[in-house]
Amino acid sequence: MKAFRATFLVALLSCFASAAVADEVLASRLGALLGQERQALAVVPDSRLAALTSVPSAQERGVETQSGVIYDRAFLASQPAADGNSEWECLAEALYFEARGESVRGMFAVGEVILNRVDSQLYPDTLCAVINQGTGRRYACQFTYTCDGLAENIAEPRAWERVGKVARLLVDGVPRALTGGATHYHTKAVNPSWARVYPRTASIGSHYFYRKPTRTASN
Repeated sequence: MKAFRATFLVALLSCFASAAVADEVLASRLGALLGQERQALAVVPDSRLAALTSVPSAQERGVETQSGVIYDRAFLASQPAADGNSEWECLAEALYFEARGESVRGMFAVGEVILNRVDSQLYPDTLCAVINQGTGRRYACQFTYTCDGLAENIAEPRAWERVGKVARLLVDGVPRALTGGATHYHTKAVNPSWARVYPRTASIGSHYFYRKPTRTASN
């Protein structure tokens, strides 16, 4: 029994010694490899190294920008959590129900239409009034979700967070440069009669955008 224990201890110590040697060999090999990497990097010009390690710009990624706004989700994620008054809430709600499934560019485009209507003399002069125009009258509402008979429940918190940020940026006055002054839009799945006479200004995501013709004194 004593002989067995002695043999076992010798074997165990041998294993530890082998592990220590293996660790030393591994550390030596890693050190050599890192040394080679440092030597290789040393001959790379600083400008080239910076280009290889820097994050591509929005333009390089093919993402459209406008006066500091980058139309992608990474940009929205970098923005602070948004909140605001009832006007902001009305716009955020409209974007949630009308465009939360769109790209960031598509959400901004729908928001532009609503703000363009606020600026037009043909529509009410507040966000909430524009969005709720005709609400309660069947087929007379301007935005379907306000008169479809369904409750406006916010069931997707992350989508609400995104549209809230878009609404905040639009209310704060970012340029509206996506839709050419559009006052109307519809999904590409439908073809309303007015789309045949209103000039189309943009096609973004699942929506077409239009500008209501301006009446002149001669017509």
